[in-house]
Amino acid sequence: MSGADPPLREPLRVSILAQGVYLIASIHAALDDEHFERFQHELVERIGQRRARGVIIDVAALDVLDSFGSRTLRDLGQVARLRGAEIIVVGIQAEVAFAMVKFGINLDTMHTALDLEEGLALLDQLCGAGVRQ
Repeated sequence: MSGADPPLREPLRVSILAQGVYLIASIHAALDDEHFERFQHELVERIGQRRARGVIIDVAALDVLDSFGSRTLRDLGQVARLRGAEIIVVGIQAEVAFAMVKFGINLDTMHTALDLEEGLALLDQLCGAGVRQ
């Protein structure tokens, strides 16, 4: 009899959908540091696989965004840009925005928008009108 089975990896609690040359990643629940890193790596892989020109990250379900999560999103913006994609973070709740400002957390390497609709419009501007198919 062999040793104990390796632990199963918990599902990521993030969905990543393709819409033309864009990816839409929705974070459905708070992520710990390990899950944020897994999300980062998976999203970067998908950017390359899909040849994505833009990415929307929807954080509307998060009522807290800690410094690690903010830093991970900021790093994602830099990595995505190096891979040829722009990132827009949408859905930052007012309380989260106030806390981020209070604690000096910023997302200076990427754009933000109020919601998915505004995020898609901004990606169209940044990537050139008519890119979305």
